[in-house]
Amino acid sequence: MAVSMAQPADFFQALSSLPHGGEFRFIDELTALEPGVAGSGRWTLKGNEEFLRGHFPGQPLMPGVLMIEALAQLGGILLQTRPDIPPLKNLRLTAVRQVKILGSITPGQGLEVHARLEAVMGALGQVSGEVRTADGAVLLKGAVTLSGEEG
Repeated sequence: MAVSMAQPADFFQALSSLPHGGEFRFIDELTALEPGVAGSGRWTLKGNEEFLRGHFPGQPLMPGVLMIEALAQLGGILLQTRPDIPPLKNLRLTAVRQVKILGSITPGQGLEVHARLEAVMGALGQVSGEVRTADGAVLLKGAVTLSGEEG
């Protein structure tokens, strides 16, 4: 990755390019960002998240679909920070491909998300990546497509 994210302002600027509110963000920290190319980020499962009440009572686990969302959010940051085009409006996750969920985390553990913007065609972006534990075990790998509106 070309640029390490040292400034909090960079992080908030990148996050502001996403449509999600704070309660549905699955990236706490950008650890690396090469705008429009690749990036890495972290998120910690705190244990007080509302979705854990039902997933699973007495044995809380991070849902695999939310790890997909974390990958899509980091991919959205990559798509929205491309230096050659303005950010897209109404950015959304529109396809999930070749995803394998290989594990999960429990409260107190963190995710490391790694993504690469593979292709862009108009207002579509294809992203590939992995989600790992802090010690490097792969939890999820796959690809997603994001779409938005130009102009």
